[in-house]
Amino acid sequence: MTTWTVRTVTAADTADLRREVLRGGKDHPPLGDDPADHSLHLGAYDGELLVGSGNVRPLPDGSWRVRGMAVEPAYRGRGVGAEVLAGLLAHVAASGGGPVWCHARTGARSLYERAGFVAVGEPWVDPDIGPHVRMERPA
Repeated sequence: MTTWTVRTVTAADTADLRREVLRGGKDHPPLGDDPADHSLHLGAYDGELLVGSGNVRPLPDGSWRVRGMAVEPAYRGRGVGAEVLAGLLAHVAASGGGPVWCHARTGARSLYERAGFVAVGEPWVDPDIGPHVRMERPA
């Protein structure tokens, strides 16, 4: 049973979760907030507890980039990430669509594959945040 709700948030609302889950407590580059550019931040909340996050923003080449996908460890495997990602993809579709891509942690590859993404190129290891693979979803 779903115990969380997904809603629009700011990058600042998700900063602590992203710092802990994605960066091991280290600072991270800011995602920024600019609704005028059609970017969107979503947060999944169990009551008042933020348990998941994600961001999507359009790029000048017509593609969209997903970033900041993070789920509290105790909530992984329960559909939180899938629901946040579905919300981001619905936003892309409602904003005119286009190809969507991300640099996915290799451990989250199946999440993106279930949403229609495919791996492009070889995985690599970012020395600060671990193994990643580029994932793309055609328009």
